[in-house]
Amino acid sequence: MLKLLLFCLLLVVCWPLALLALILYPFIWLCLLPFRLVGIVVEGAFALIAAIFFLPAKALRAI
Repeated sequence: MLKLLLFCLLLVVCWPLALLALILYPFIWLCLLPFRLVGIVVEGAFALIAAIFFLPAKALRAI
């Protein structure tokens, strides 16, 4: 809701900049998408390493 109000304020104050932001936003989002995917993969790899590292402790605790 706050983003919408800020956009409306920008639209009133400087409408060409608001329209440019509206047009460029999808392209910027597409350019940043690979970085998000890399972040998800790296987070998954760290979770896998942590799970492998803590596996012996969990196995011993279950006994």
